[in-house]
Amino acid sequence: MKLNLIVATASNMGIGFQGTIPWRLKKDMALFAKLTKHTNDTNKQNAVVMGRKTWESIPEKNRPLSNRLNIVLSSLQQIENKNTLTCKSLESAMQLLQTPPYLDQIENIWIIGGASVYKEAMEHPSCHRIYVTHILKDFECDVFMPAIDPAKFSLVGDSKVPEGTEEENGISFNVKVYEKV
Repeated sequence: MKLNLIVATASNMGIGFQGTIPWRLKKDMALFAKLTKHTNDTNKQNAVVMGRKTWESIPEKNRPLSNRLNIVLSSLQQIENKNTLTCKSLESAMQLLQTPPYLDQIENIWIIGGASVYKEAMEHPSCHRIYVTHILKDFECDVFMPAIDPAKFSLVGDSKVPEGTEEENGISFNVKVYEKV
């Protein structure tokens, strides 16, 4: 099972402000849904793993994220929801996904936030790729993406990701894929 990260960052590496995403890009949200839902085996689905604050930042009407197994990392509370599991740590989530029935049901694991979960996932031995939407503008943020170490990750192509710079709502952005070397 491959561990991938998906994130959108402002040019100052900001990823959030006061529990929300400071920008609205429908194209980026559509790419997020496409990537995190796509499986090569139609009998499987993907898991999305997030911290409790990321879970709480998703509008209630959109929780859990559809067609994906949602895993919320929290040592404080159990999330009681259909198609949602709570684990105390990223490592316990990884161990759980390596056991039946999940071993036979899950194809890929997507880390969707927040900053501390991204940092831990980037250092995990199963980390494969980081999909970053680079927003070419600064936004006021209070949560930031850890730096991607160029000695550990290199740029690669992915046919599922658009090439070049796009613009929406007056905001320019591009998507880059970094693979662990």
